[in-house]
Order: sequence, then C-alpha cells, then structure tokens
Amino acid sequence: MITSSSNSRMKYVIQLNKKARTRRQERVFVVEGIKMCLEAPREQIQEMYVSESFLADHCNQERLEGFYYEVVSDSVFSKISDTKTPQGILCLVQMPRYTLEDLLGVSVGHWQTDLLPEKADSYGQEAEKCAPHLLILENIQDPGNLGTMLRAGEGAGVTGVIMDGTTVDIFNPKTIRSTMGSLFRVPFYVTDNLSQTVSILKESGVILYAACLDGVQLYDEPDYTMPCGFMIGNEANGLRAETAALADVRIRIPMQGKVESLNAAVASALLMYEASRQRR
Repeated sequence: MITSSSNSRMKYVIQLNKKARTRRQERVFVVEGIKMCLEAPREQIQEMYVSESFLADHCNQERLEGFYYEVVSDSVFSKISDTKTPQGILCLVQMPRYTLEDLLGVSVGHWQTDLLPEKADSYGQEAEKCAPHLLILENIQDPGNLGTMLRAGEGAGVTGVIMDGTTVDIFNPKTIRSTMGSLFRVPFYVTDNLSQTVSILKESGVILYAACLDGVQLYDEPDYTMPCGFMIGNEANGLRAETAALADVRIRIPMQGKVESLNAAVASALLMYEASRQRR
C-alpha cells in the first residue's frame, strides 16, 4: 500500500491532474469515480488506484474483480484526487487517437457512395443511415461547458466533436467529469488550423451552420438530414467574425424577454437535438 504523497507515482498522478502539458506529453489522463473508471476501455487503462476505505466495501471489491489496482491510504488519495469529496478510485488512461475521417464516419469526400459498414457508430445505428453530424467549437473556455457538450452530443447522436487549439483541454479533470463517460464514446478531433479543417469539411459535402445573434434563419428551419456541422463560439464573444464567415448558413435561436443569448452548451444541445429530431 502507498502511504506517502512523496511517492513518485503519486507525484505523477498529481502532475497529470494539474498540467495539460504533462498530459499531452505523456498522452495519459486521469479518470476519477467508479462509474467513469469502469466505463474506461480496459485496454487503455494503464494504472488504477483505490483508497483503503473504498476497498473496505466488499461490493467495491466485487466490482473491481478482474482489474489490477494499487491500494493507497485515504490521506494520500485525498491529495492525488481532483475532487473535494473523492470517491476513492481513479485510473490513468491512455488518450485515444481520432482522425477527421473517424468523425465524418466515412471516407472524406465520398460520404454519399463510399459508406463503410465498419464505421457503424456507438449508438447502434448503421453507418449507411448516419450522415455526418458534427459539433465544431471555437475557443470554448469553461471545462464544464465542454464536457456537457460531449454528453449532449452523444445523446443527440453526433458523429464527432471538433475543437480548435484555443478551446479548453478536453482532458481537464472537470471536463472529464462533466462528460459522464461520453468522452470514451464520442470521437473528437483537435485542430491547429480551424479554417483549414472547415475547408476540408465543406469539400466533403458537410453543410456548416454558424450559431450567431445575427443569424438569417431560425435554427429549426434548415434541413439537417444532410451532412451538417454546427459551429459554436466562445461563451462571452461567440464565433470570431472570420470563422462565422466560413459557414454556409448563419442561424439563430429566438430569444424572448431581455435574454440576448443562451449558454453555449445549452445552445449547442438545442441545435444537435433538432438535427436528431429531423433524422428520426
């Protein structure tokens, strides 16, 4: 049992929790909580740590049958945990790798004719029934918002989430918790050049919709049964003018009262679920 927070492995966990740079270099992130740890792909779990009190519960012992784990004292676990009330279990998980083609669900540029059966999505739909349905994010800063977007995206059946380099780290501990496991099931792609990525999407037949206050169409007017992508910008400032200009259509969500706009995560959920409704 590990009883010191000075242990090199414990220091490593703390660094992974605190520093995005360490996570990127190691391509490893920390997952906390029994639900998230059990949902993590086993082949991607590198290490698992449980607290004394967690393991004292026989039900927990049964749930961990087949897993290899290291026991940590309660005091040490409280130091390596990112939460104020730790559940007593965390694991180090290898980062997944996705390509833009994975998010499109088909070969780039040939979505109409080159549909791949092996690309059947994780929601039980067949690939040939699932045209690309994307969420494209620019400069989202709140970890909770990003995590909620992934969670809502899974519920709405998106084929993937694209983020620019200024968006908060998807492996931020708060983001991970907000996804409630969707991080393991929704393909995502971080681009260093959003405009270039947008160009590839448009060449692939994806129609892009920018959510803007000055949108010319209401959000429920376009046809989203075709390949589509919703562009959502920064919580405070929205999409940059240069980015919004890349969209095919500007859409808006009607507001009543004195409300000017919705929370970015709420707005994205409305758009994604409208596409899901139309595709049923």
